[in-house]
Amino acid sequence: MKSKIIMLTLTTIFMLTGLQSQETEKKKKQLVTVEIQTSAVCGMCKEKLEHDLAFEKGVKDVNLDNETKIITIKFKEGKTTKEKIKIAITKVGYDADEMMANQKAHDNLPKCCQKGVPTH
Repeated sequence: MKSKIIMLTLTTIFMLTGLQSQETEKKKKQLVTVEIQTSAVCGMCKEKLEHDLAFEKGVKDVNLDNETKIITIKFKEGKTTKEKIKIAITKVGYDADEMMANQKAHDNLPKCCQKGVPTH
């Protein structure tokens, strides 16, 4: 009787461990990384984009490389898409790949963050 209980307990532990590792693997697979070319020009752009996009549904990590103007975003698959993120970038006031910035949002950016304005 004791051996049956021990075997049942061990079997349950192994099954739960297997399910947990499957869930962890599933969560890893759901994280998608995309790169989007932006029109960002300075450190203030970096702060604004990283801050604003961090609040987008499903976004887990945001990093803008000021030299290349490429923003790298990690997000949960199923929560958002690359297209939705690009739209969010345009609403902040920046170009996102082929999508042009929302003009009103762009015009509300500090002068140093606007396209075509010389930076210091």
